[in-house]
Amino acid sequence: MIVHQLQVGNMQNFTYVLEDEDTSQAIILDPSWDLDEVNRIIEKNNLTIKYIVNTHHHFDHTLGNESMAKETGAKIIQHASSTLKHDISVSGGDKIKFGNSELEVIYTPGHSKDSMCLVGDGKIFSGDTLFVGTCGRVDLPGGDARELYHSLVDTLRKLDDNLLMYPGHNYGTTPTSTIGEQKRMNLVMQPRTEQEFLEMMGIG
Repeated sequence: MIVHQLQVGNMQNFTYVLEDEDTSQAIILDPSWDLDEVNRIIEKNNLTIKYIVNTHHHFDHTLGNESMAKETGAKIIQHASSTLKHDISVSGGDKIKFGNSELEVIYTPGHSKDSMCLVGDGKIFSGDTLFVGTCGRVDLPGGDARELYHSLVDTLRKLDDNLLMYPGHNYGTTPTSTIGEQKRMNLVMQPRTEQEFLEMMGIG
């Protein structure tokens, strides 16, 4: 799987084009701004877009959905708890297949009710659940610090250290990391109780 990582807009968002190198089928992850750059990658690599996938429903990750769907004919995939318009609903454990590539859906609520990460081919696309050096905020509608604690501690901390992490925003010292590195240096991934986490997040 070839990862095309694009920083877009003025909120340091990442949009991804994920290319199955065997078949040139691809998916677009979190299209929002700078869609001409996304189209340039599609055309340059002669890609066929099978799906548009959103890690969660916030506008800065979904703004380009309708335009890209119209342009490519791709179906929009979101978590089953999303309230936005989409074509296909997925839940934790489901697989998203394009060409010979496959990503597993990992349900990670906390930043939003419909937040999910995608894992496959030694990679994790963590959306706004986990950034390099920090995590997503919990003070927006649908945010829940307790849910985020369990997503980070019970789910992401148990994943393979070697997974290469691609976050939803370029908020860290590097645009990518590994789960192992985040376990070591990211404050929100350190062992602590739920209450300690809530206090760190300014709640409780």
